[in-house]
Formats: sequence, C-alpha cells, structure tokens
Amino acid sequence: MSLVRLNIKGISYSQTQNGAYALILSEVDGDRKLPIVIGAFEAQSIAIALEKEIRPPRPLTHDLFKNFADRFDIVIKQVIIHKLVDGVFYSSIICERDKIEEIIDARTSDAISLALRFQAPIFTYKNILDKAGIYLKGNTDPEEFTDEDEILMDEIILEEEEELLSSENDYQRMSLKELNIQLEQAVTNEDYELAAKIRDEISKRN
Repeated sequence: MSLVRLNIKGISYSQTQNGAYALILSEVDGDRKLPIVIGAFEAQSIAIALEKEIRPPRPLTHDLFKNFADRFDIVIKQVIIHKLVDGVFYSSIICERDKIEEIIDARTSDAISLALRFQAPIFTYKNILDKAGIYLKGNTDPEEFTDEDEILMDEIILEEEEELLSSENDYQRMSLKELNIQLEQAVTNEDYELAAKIRDEISKRN
C-alpha cells in the first residue's frame, strides 16, 4: 500500500459540540483533508507545538517525552496513521536509537503531538485517505471555513460522539460478568482506551 504524506492545516473547534475539536490534516499532493476528532488536552498540546512562540512555564506531557527522548538519543523518524476502525484512527511512531529502528503503537493525537516536536513527517495509507478524506469548499485555514465547511466538521464530530455514546450505553446494559469479559478482551487487544471506559463502568457498579 502506498503512503501519502500529510501536513497539519489547523484545529477546528466545534461550534455546536462543547469541548470537541477536529484536527485537520491535508494531503501534500492533493486537495483532500483528513479530519480527526481529538480532545481538549490534545488540541492544546498540538496548538502549543504549532505556535513556536508559546512556551509553557513547565513542560507538558509531550514536551517531557521529547526531553526524555533527547536525553537518551531517541529520534522519532516518522508517524504513520495505519488503520481506521469504527471511526477511530490508529497510529505508529517509527523511532530510532543507535541505528536500531522500533515501531511503537500510539493514539493518533499523541503521535502527531510528538511528530511536531521532533519535526517528523506524518503519513497515512492511500486507502485510509480514500475512505475518510473529505473536500472542504472553504480556505484550508479552519478560521476561514465557509458555513458549509463548519456544518460538515460539526457533523463529523457529532457522528463520532454518537458512536461513543452508543458504546457507553451498551456497557451500561451489561452485567458485571460481561463487563469483565469485555475488559479482558480489550486488554488482550491492547485497546487501552476502550479498557479504561469499561473499567470506569465497572467502578460505578462497585
């Protein structure tokens, strides 16, 4: 599968969904945009990395990771958004130390936050862009989106939030035994975000 390089075009804030953001990625040699819904903390971390003049008084989590990696001569070479399942993007960080390359699984928002700090390129596969890429009618700058663009971005964010709410409602209907089975499966599949949601539901019952 062929890789497509992406640039970060900006972060769009949902006008209707409080606290929801969409990170806008754009293919380098094309017009399609890849919107990825992220949380407020991740949006802040990416925004700070994009704004070179902003320096927090203490290092954020991703800045700490960068300082740690620099101290031990670890370099991030590239980030690849390699999978899309049920609206969730999965990414890999390709890093190198002592000429030995390693691949680390990561949330896409974390991977991109680190890619910015290491000035590493971001890629995705063509089939993912074919599936999830969109065309925006307005300017590529989120601050200059047309009304139609804003509506489209809000619809994308709303769809993902509805999927999340639907899964949470499913867990509420499950017994503790079923939840524990789901939790074990999530951990086995290394889906730790899902495991955390199931664990929270179990904690509510105890």
